[in-house]
Amino acid sequence: MKTLSILLFIILGFLFITVNNSAVAVETINGAEIFQIHCSGCHPNGSNIIRRGKNLRLKTLQRNKLDTLEAITDLVTYGKNNMSAYQEKLTPQEIEAVSHYVLEQANHNWKS
Repeated sequence: MKTLSILLFIILGFLFITVNNSAVAVETINGAEIFQIHCSGCHPNGSNIIRRGKNLRLKTLQRNKLDTLEAITDLVTYGKNNMSAYQEKLTPQEIEAVSHYVLEQANHNWKS
């Protein structure tokens, strides 16, 4: 009985990790697609064609206190200065997905 309980615990743990990682992978894929459609025109590969100093590189995000998922989500939602607000163009889930993608790419120096 004890062995069966341990085996069940291991299987459930594995399923939880697999499902959790799949959700992140799907979110990143959707985030990449959303970024390509809505953001890459001004931010190709994390750059900024309008204001060079407002790129999406990790150092810049840190300097501007935008290096958390919450801060990026807030910026995408409400915009600021030249950055458009997307609260009426994207769903909250899409905003979270693209924000997650931006932070992930910044942490990997925008390398594909």
